[in-house]
Amino acid sequence: MCTPTFPSGPRLRPALDGIPTYRPGRPAAAGAAAYKLSSNENPYPPLPGVMEQAVTAAGTFNRYPDMACTALMAELADHFGVPVGHIATGTGSVGVAQQLLQATAGPGDEVIYAWRSFEAYPIITQISGATSVQVPLTENEEHDLDAMADAITERTRLIFVCNPNNPTGVAIRRPELVRFLDRVPPEVLVVLDEAYREFVDDEEVPDGLGLYRAYPNVCVLRTFSKAYGLAGLRIGFAVAQEPVAAALRKTAVPFGVSQVAQDAAVASLRSEPALLERVGALVAERERVWKELTARGWVVPPSQGNFVWLRLGPASVEFAQACEAAGVTVRPFPGEGVRVTIGEPEANDLFLGVAGAPELGGPSARG
Repeated sequence: MCTPTFPSGPRLRPALDGIPTYRPGRPAAAGAAAYKLSSNENPYPPLPGVMEQAVTAAGTFNRYPDMACTALMAELADHFGVPVGHIATGTGSVGVAQQLLQATAGPGDEVIYAWRSFEAYPIITQISGATSVQVPLTENEEHDLDAMADAITERTRLIFVCNPNNPTGVAIRRPELVRFLDRVPPEVLVVLDEAYREFVDDEEVPDGLGLYRAYPNVCVLRTFSKAYGLAGLRIGFAVAQEPVAAALRKTAVPFGVSQVAQDAAVASLRSEPALLERVGALVAERERVWKELTARGWVVPPSQGNFVWLRLGPASVEFAQACEAAGVTVRPFPGEGVRVTIGEPEANDLFLGVAGAPELGGPSARG
């Protein structure tokens, strides 16, 4: 009689093999003058009225949250002028992005995105079992939209367009984006990831919500993590036509968005004057930092996010270490570049002090 053999452990999906690990920005080093500029967080505290709503909601967390996010969905619909049925919420925009892949792509399918772009794209694509098609950025750190359109095949199911792009900060303007959308087949979903939309001050960069109205295959991702300062509560949303939004609600984790997050998001939407004031201050700081860097000879792409990008190549890790020694943590992408969040003026000044050291610039970053 043959003795049956069993595997040494539970069988896991082969698609998980080799998935890159998401690397969060390093926390600030211990010390009196330590600043974190590595995660594109908002340096300001919650908007007026938000903390009070969050504390009240926290008093009921022995109960499940409203799974339908009823109040938040209504507030979003009113705020952005879209039907409630066109909205879906999730655990940050990256959570909604993963829901989109669950709804559209699987083994044998392809997902197109620029590279370098948001580092979660290859992770969530591989988890879905689909194949990543990475299209390199141009020499000017821009999306190569023509090459992305050329990469579409009969297996393409979804295209991520990060606008403004993370980590480079470069945004796509209306004519280029419309020309690209006109080339995409209607059965392919185009996801405009607008996590940094509130920081855009270039009038030629289109609001994705206008494009979603014009193109039924466009879905817009937004988040409360950046401009609204709710990164720790993990809440984002998508706006898309009814079939896509309905699919997102089906793939959502039940009760995934806490009541604290929901109520804080509603209060944040109702504090728009304070939001605009804070965003304006950060955009002004972004422009100050950019001007000082370029005046010192750095080649820095104009950013429409709350960060700047230095393509330092092999010197990226060394530069990040020098920043940390000076009291600020930044986000290195080894061999490629460094992303630096715009934070408090004091933190930005510390970063600029490091950037002023000529031995740390590197030939790829300087003019």
